[in-house]
Amino acid sequence: MRIIVFGGAGDVGSRTVEDMVSASGVDHVTIADRSVIAADKLAATLRGRGAPVDVKAVDADDHDALVEAMQGYDVAASTLGPFYRYETRLVRAAIEAGVDYASICDEWTAAQAVLTEFDQPARDAGRIIITGLGTSPGVSNVCIRYLAQQMDRPRRVDVSVFQPLNAGGGEAVLKHMLHIITGEVAVWREGRQVMVPACSEERVVEFPQFGRIRLWNMGHSEPVTVPHFIPGVEECSFFMGFGRGAALFIWPAQRGLFASDSRIDHTARLLAPIEHLTGGQQPAPGALRVDVWGEKGGARVHRMICGVGQMREATAICLSAGTQMLARKELTVEGGGVYAPEACFDPETLMAAMRAQGLEAYEDLAMTKPLA
Repeated sequence: MRIIVFGGAGDVGSRTVEDMVSASGVDHVTIADRSVIAADKLAATLRGRGAPVDVKAVDADDHDALVEAMQGYDVAASTLGPFYRYETRLVRAAIEAGVDYASICDEWTAAQAVLTEFDQPARDAGRIIITGLGTSPGVSNVCIRYLAQQMDRPRRVDVSVFQPLNAGGGEAVLKHMLHIITGEVAVWREGRQVMVPACSEERVVEFPQFGRIRLWNMGHSEPVTVPHFIPGVEECSFFMGFGRGAALFIWPAQRGLFASDSRIDHTARLLAPIEHLTGGQQPAPGALRVDVWGEKGGARVHRMICGVGQMREATAICLSAGTQMLARKELTVEGGGVYAPEACFDPETLMAAMRAQGLEAYEDLAMTKPLA
């Protein structure tokens, strides 16, 4: 299989490329990035370690260049953010280039736009588009599907994430964070989508290893895709917290201080150098918790899956594993269209691929019961 990775020289993209190069069945990997210097440096470290690697300089704002870059590959994978700017551009190019596509897109606006605008064109073209193939969304979605399959009817879904401010990721992650805590965001309540202000709701959630963490509602794609692909879900919410220092972002976000792309860009540029103060240190791990409530045999039931890990590792491995499954057509769907992971992957197969890379999910907060 031939795979091109957009944003492949970035934080998550580079780890995705590393995993793909050493994977069985991958014949060629191309690093597509605007930073040719960083891409060449990464490629040099990977040559001789598995599949051949090369580099393409690509301007994601140039549609024709995107189409040309994608042609001839089995799958185009993307870690290129912010996704509210680039996801629809890459999906449009993939359909025109005749290439299947997978990305780690985690923003609700981008996910909804792709579902609305490109599902029918993808079906007509016979192309499979998978949006949200990272940790959250991604791992979270397949965990939701796994738990929902254990019930006669799932009714409520909560996705809870703890991502400390020193989790790594650079300026792109900062822009994403500022975007999801700004303005109104989509949630699923009483069987329909409603809009609520970001960070207007808060709760304290227990996580494995970290204990009780304060979280706020933010704009993620799970409340958009999960009710779309899992019928019967009446409520789906996403809550996230940053631990120490969270108030430095939540307070100004609640007052609209990041309420434009230009403000987000300016703030991210100001804050990005701060991350370099911890240079050389390992990014801090975070945690994911997925809760599903529903009915089984006439009784109300609740099940939970959780895990701990580094954002870069978990996100990159999920994208790599899922992209390879897409290239092999190891999916639960056959026709083209836009899908989220809960709609097109067998949860046990994808989670087994994650487990093989040392990423484990658990059914208890003490992490003594690995997901079977």
